[in-house]
Amino acid sequence: MESASQDINLNSPNKGLLADAMTDVPVDSAAAARTAAPEGLSAAEEEELRAEIAKVEEEIGTLRQVLAAKERHCGELKRKLGLTPLDGLKQNLSKSWHDVQVSNAYKKTQETLSQAGQKTSAALSNVGSVISRKLGDMRNSATFKSFEDRVGTIKSRVVGSRENSTDGLQSPSAGDKPPQDSAPF
Repeated sequence: MESASQDINLNSPNKGLLADAMTDVPVDSAAAARTAAPEGLSAAEEEELRAEIAKVEEEIGTLRQVLAAKERHCGELKRKLGLTPLDGLKQNLSKSWHDVQVSNAYKKTQETLSQAGQKTSAALSNVGSVISRKLGDMRNSATFKSFEDRVGTIKSRVVGSRENSTDGLQSPSAGDKPPQDSAPF
């Protein structure tokens, strides 16, 4: 196989050991021809930069593989310990909530809301006592007394006419009470 058509073998034991700068890197000659060299760079500098890019991209691929292997190993260890992803999520949420609670922003917000709650409570208490006092004043007024008397009169007429009716409906009296059940429940 010629080096221009080879793919990078990410599982190679010789990974990272380059015999020459670009032997394992596929080259798209059409793309290379379209990209003009930036002004001020010689052909040798451009080739050196391209080799550096290839090396860094290969290192990135290697690091991704190492990270994936480490994550699998970590997952296996957690599974052996009986830790589930839900346990990890709970632990992360607990830690995050704790971090929020100890933050200065949270403490300042909590203090501000506490003060606002106290002021609101005091204001509502004042409003309640003012309303209570006004209702008491209104109840002692002549207009309310007159209204109360009229309602009492109407009530006595309605209740009185009900007691005098002969519909067979009787109001319960002391002798008509049903026997009480003495069971505790």
